[in-house]
Amino acid sequence: MKINKHFVNRIFGALLCLFIFTCASVDSIAVPAPTKFDVVPDWPKQLPNNWIMGQVAGVDVDSKDNIWIVQRPNSLTQQEAGLAQDPPLDDCCLPAPSVLAFDQQGNLLTWFGGKNFSGQWPQTEHGLFIDHEDNIWIAGAGNTDDVVLKLSNKGELLLQVGEYGVYGGSNDTQHLGKPTDIAVDAENNEAYISDGYRNRRIIVVDATTGEYKRHWGAYGSVPHDRPLPDYSSLTPPDSSFRSPVHAIRLSNDGHVYIADRVNNRIQVFQKDGTFIKEAFIAPKTLDMGSVWDIELSRDPQQSMLYVADGMNNRVWILNRHNLDVSDSLGRPGRYAGQFGWIHNVAMDSKGNLYTTEVETGKRVQKFRPQ
Repeated sequence: MKINKHFVNRIFGALLCLFIFTCASVDSIAVPAPTKFDVVPDWPKQLPNNWIMGQVAGVDVDSKDNIWIVQRPNSLTQQEAGLAQDPPLDDCCLPAPSVLAFDQQGNLLTWFGGKNFSGQWPQTEHGLFIDHEDNIWIAGAGNTDDVVLKLSNKGELLLQVGEYGVYGGSNDTQHLGKPTDIAVDAENNEAYISDGYRNRRIIVVDATTGEYKRHWGAYGSVPHDRPLPDYSSLTPPDSSFRSPVHAIRLSNDGHVYIADRVNNRIQVFQKDGTFIKEAFIAPKTLDMGSVWDIELSRDPQQSMLYVADGMNNRVWILNRHNLDVSDSLGRPGRYAGQFGWIHNVAMDSKGNLYTTEVETGKRVQKFRPQ
C-alpha cells in the first residue's frame, strides 16, 4: 500500500502540536495547596559546636528557600546547657545563637544574635519574619523588651522600633508593648506589628524609618487596656483583642490576618484597619487559646491557611476564603510529627511546612506534602 507522505506529515504535525500544547498546559497548571503531610524525622541535622536549641519562637523562609528560626537561649535549663555552667556540669551542651538558618537538607548555614550581638538583644525572642529583601525581623516580648529589630541576613542592625523597657499603652504611637510578630508590605514599604503581650492592637510603621503610620484594635476599633472578663465560648465575641495578640500575616490580595490567641479567633482586615470578617477555631479551648500563628499557602490564590494551635497541639488547615477548617495535622506528643507547645508555622515554595515548639518542646520540625 502506498503511503501518502503529505497526509502523514499533517498527522505528525497535528500530534506534535497536541503534545506541545498538552505539555505547556500541564506545566502551567497551579499546584494545589497541600493538606496532607509526612514528617521528615531527621531534619534538621545535629548542630555543631555542642550547641543546643532552647524554645523555638519563630520561623520563616527566605527567597532561596532557606529556613530561618529564632530560638531562646535563655530558656535552657542548667542541665540542658551543662557545659555552659561554671564549673561545667557535664560534657554537653552550649546554648546556640538566637538566629539560625538551615538549607533544605537541614544543614546549618549561618547564625547570629544573642549574647554575641553588638547591641542590646531581647531577653525573650518572639516571632521572626523575612521581608522581600531577605531582611530578618524579630520581636522582643520579655518583660523589658518592647522592641522589634530589623536585621540584615548577616545580623547587622538596620532598625529598632520601640525602646527597651518603655511602654505607654495600646494607643501610644511611639512605643510598643511586648510585641509578638511582624509582616512587611513590600508594595507600601510598611511593617505591620502584632502588639502584643502588653498591648491589644496592630500597629503599622514605615519599614525603613520606623515612623508611626496607624494602629487599630479588634473589629478596627480604638484599642483599650481595661480589664477583661475570662474567655467563655458561651458569651458573645469579645469586642477587644486579648493579650497576646500573637501573630500577623498579609495576603497577596491585601488582607491582614490576625491571631487573637486567647479569643480562639482569626480576625481579617483591610490594610487600613477596616474589619472584614472573623472565624473561631476550636472555640471551646480555654487557658492559652487555639490561634497561635498563621501561614498562607504558596499557590497563586493562597487558598489555604495553616494555623498553629499550641493548646490543642495541632495545625488547623483552613479554606482561606470561608475560613472553614478542612483538615488538621499532628496531635500532642513527643514523637516526630507530634507537638508539645507548637508556636509557629511557615511554608516554603515547595509546600514543605515547618513548625516550632516552645516551653518543653524546644524544636523545629519539617513536614513534606504527600
